[in-house]
Amino acid sequence: MAKSRKFRVQLRKNRSTRKRSGNLTRAVASDAEHTADAATSERISGKGDLTRKRMMSMPLPVGGDSLAGPVQPLDGTWRGQVLLVHGLESFVRDGTGTIVRCTTSRLLRTVFTEQRHPVAAGDWACVLGEPGDGPARGTIVSVESRRNSLCRWSRGRRHVIVANVDQTLIVGSAAMPDLKPALIDRFIVAAESSGIRPIICINKVDLVDPARLVPLAGVFARMGYPVVLCSTVSGVGLERLKTELTNRVTAIVGQSGVGKSSILNALDPVLDLPVAEVSRDNEKGRHTTTTARLIPHARGGSFVDTPGIRQFQLWEIIAAEVPAAFRDLRPLANRCRFPDCSHTHESGCAVKDAVADGLLDTRRWESCCHLAAHAENQPEESDE
Repeated sequence: MAKSRKFRVQLRKNRSTRKRSGNLTRAVASDAEHTADAATSERISGKGDLTRKRMMSMPLPVGGDSLAGPVQPLDGTWRGQVLLVHGLESFVRDGTGTIVRCTTSRLLRTVFTEQRHPVAAGDWACVLGEPGDGPARGTIVSVESRRNSLCRWSRGRRHVIVANVDQTLIVGSAAMPDLKPALIDRFIVAAESSGIRPIICINKVDLVDPARLVPLAGVFARMGYPVVLCSTVSGVGLERLKTELTNRVTAIVGQSGVGKSSILNALDPVLDLPVAEVSRDNEKGRHTTTTARLIPHARGGSFVDTPGIRQFQLWEIIAAEVPAAFRDLRPLANRCRFPDCSHTHESGCAVKDAVADGLLDTRRWESCCHLAAHAENQPEESDE
């Protein structure tokens, strides 16, 4: 077993008492002898009851994305992959394939991080407890640094949807609900910023004339993104998807009702994931998947089925870096007259000239400008 390493971490401020009593004068006035029992000094070094830092032993610090490799478990612990996170409980698969129901240690929950939850589907965790002895249960005491992660902004904190994946399948629907190209752009920017390979999939092509989708599909295809038009009813495009997903860990993302679970059932009928029809009142999807879940499939890889997302707000996006996340705008932005060009009103803007000449898709330019403006004026707190 690896030798225990200690790290000094900051804890959340959720279990503190008042620093000093607010009725000292009243207490002394009513009982003069009370001054003998009162404290005459106060610690400010952070070693008292109100300290927010603590030494803890773990293989690696909690949170963060890095290229750090796997570590050896500590004494009495074992290493496993998180398949599902539901509240404070997680389901972790050990080296033998046994699924263990685990809780998250209190110390790990109170560590001060920017994340909404310290554990996410796809994480490699260090678990305390012996699997296989009676009811298999354990306690997650630490989480390894992530190779990559797909995350979004959620009420001022970082919501990690899935971690340690090879690629992400961005699913949209041709109809019911309507296709949202701007949402696809956001998923692509989030995936590329984390080093995740994006694949665009437009489902339910049997409901519309496929010729209507050619211009949009052509824009993404010219940038080098794999684009698949598919239908779980007619079976179009499913063989192409099977080829793309073989021997890889793939996160399936998209808004509610686009048919993510239906596509997975069509690719591997053994999964038998629950599905629901789109609401006829507002043509919006109904949530059948409530949390991200890592599912091994028959083609040598794994799916990560994620809940439907109607709004996807990028995490820590800087307005000046937005054009670099668009493959079609990136080479043009370097030829602008001003290095800090916003591509909206400046003269000598190569991006605007390309739009005017028909060399750049107008919708992509508008999507980039919208993301940049939103990043510049992003509030600190907001409800999604």
